[in-house]
Amino acid sequence: MERKRIRDFGLVPGRLQTGKRNKITDVPGVKVGHCTVKTEENHTGVTVVLPGGDNAFAKKYIAAAYVHNGFGKSAGLVQIEELGTLETPIALTNTLNVGKVWDAMVDIVVEQCKQDGLDPMSINPVVGECNDCRINQIQKRAVGTAEVRRAFASASDDFEEGDVGAGAGTLCYGLKGGIGSASRVIRIGETEYTIGVLVQSNFGATEDFVLNGEAVGAEILDWKQEKDDMAASEEDKGSIMSILATDLPLTSRQLKRILRRTGVGIARTGGYTGHGSGEVMIGFTTANRIPSNEEEELLQIQAIPEQIINRAFLAAAEAEQEAILNSMTAAELTRGCAGELYYSLSQYLEGCAGTTLNYETHKEEPAYQKYAKQMTDEVVAVCEAALAAGVDEIVVKDDTEMPPTLM
Repeated sequence: MERKRIRDFGLVPGRLQTGKRNKITDVPGVKVGHCTVKTEENHTGVTVVLPGGDNAFAKKYIAAAYVHNGFGKSAGLVQIEELGTLETPIALTNTLNVGKVWDAMVDIVVEQCKQDGLDPMSINPVVGECNDCRINQIQKRAVGTAEVRRAFASASDDFEEGDVGAGAGTLCYGLKGGIGSASRVIRIGETEYTIGVLVQSNFGATEDFVLNGEAVGAEILDWKQEKDDMAASEEDKGSIMSILATDLPLTSRQLKRILRRTGVGIARTGGYTGHGSGEVMIGFTTANRIPSNEEEELLQIQAIPEQIINRAFLAAAEAEQEAILNSMTAAELTRGCAGELYYSLSQYLEGCAGTTLNYETHKEEPAYQKYAKQMTDEVVAVCEAALAAGVDEIVVKDDTEMPPTLM
């Protein structure tokens, strides 16, 4: 199934160049995998971000973490803050599954270390989370070792977005949220570097939503009035996890400064960091690896001069904004635990004559006559304009097989 991204609708957030895929995996070596759990009771899952193909415990990545609002239950951030390194892949899941995913990560890292001749006695798995209880029966704790291993096995350069993996049950501005990603390319000297972002979006009040600079929240709430079972979010709560990867040579301090600019991207979509919304950011660079068994007493690393860091700031903000929007357009219509429907941003953007679902074009539906009149009026207006412009003949034809025409 082809999932739409925000640029498929002609909307281009920001001005910087994107990477080849416009995803976090444009950073060389980075891969992403999902395992999605969708049953009658559960819509949840796990997403893993692999920083590279080798053993992160053996050669650690310079990393940083930033908690913009700490209403969350992430694991592993304390050591990142203290040491400035990442020694495992990063996993995302739902709130009540953090412990089970952490446990599975320990097993996977121990196995990899044993294969590499290492004997770890202390491991710092990094697990982020969002609360997906409005769509998922979260107390069932449906993600365990088998699901984490499947996510690792599926990791690739080109991964799905939307209601997959850790995004299967999340919401964003009252619409369906999920996993989204984007990237930006910046040039320093003669070399191009990539900054990529992946989000697990689960935040925002509907009325606050800003779409590429246009405040559309109120319009979406008006749209909701036409639909009996469409849900919305009245307040900003629920959290967003942001993962930033780059191949730019940085210190942990510099990386944290860049990481904090993902908050600008969140704000560009209308978020203001509500009390019940946990904004947690984790970042790493694939440059400047730190060997675990280094015998030298001094390490040499490269870092950019501070006066050019604005390029990375802008890239982080733009990639975050677009990743959030991609998480919303790629997600599909999903029913909540109470029977309510969480619509996709794609449905709002591509709805024809007020309709967004196939069944709304059926003649037996109560609102059919309203939608049919609206579409007929739209076609008539186009024809009248064409005649006024001097057109002699007009052929009206519906080329779509599904949904059927309303006229």
